[in-house]
Amino acid sequence: MSVNLSKGQGISLQKSDGGTLTAVRMGLGWRSAPRRGLFGRRTKEIDLDASAVLFAGKQPIDVVFFQHLVSDDGAVRHTGDNLVGGAGQGGDDEAILVDLARLPVHIDQIVFTVNSFTGQTFTEVEDAFCRLVDETTGQELARYTLTGGGNYTAQVMAKVHRVGDGWKMTAIGEPSVGRTFQDLVPAIVPHL
Repeated sequence: MSVNLSKGQGISLQKSDGGTLTAVRMGLGWRSAPRRGLFGRRTKEIDLDASAVLFAGKQPIDVVFFQHLVSDDGAVRHTGDNLVGGAGQGGDDEAILVDLARLPVHIDQIVFTVNSFTGQTFTEVEDAFCRLVDETTGQELARYTLTGGGNYTAQVMAKVHRVGDGWKMTAIGEPSVGRTFQDLVPAIVPHL
């Protein structure tokens, strides 16, 4: 059963049988918002990019994004860049796979961001979401929906972080401005 998260809300990633998740997928989906034009409704292509920044404490250690598809340790993998969104018809347009069991012990947080590489604001985006899926079973565990659009070009979406021997996901939903994950680091730091 999936949980719809509100900004700041977290869920444990402990399985109902007491086991821990070993692999998760953070999916990102979106569509371009239709606009009224001279000749009727039309849409503009929007290139959103999902990134995962791996932290040890407050220190960024590695990043996975469209130009670096696999983390240095091989535990985190981006499935590839989608330049227009909406391809999944409600499914994931971009996804980042995380092998939690393979992550080095010093990596204690993974922060997922989304940014508009081409600079369009979120007022031009519809139905944007990020979701966490148990990659072993395909079951959606949690979903955070980006609501309200807004005059910004990026968002710190969520983080997966260690809690004892397990993991927890927290929805962040912090609007920001930036075309790449590097632009978002100052917005990420308060959430570590």
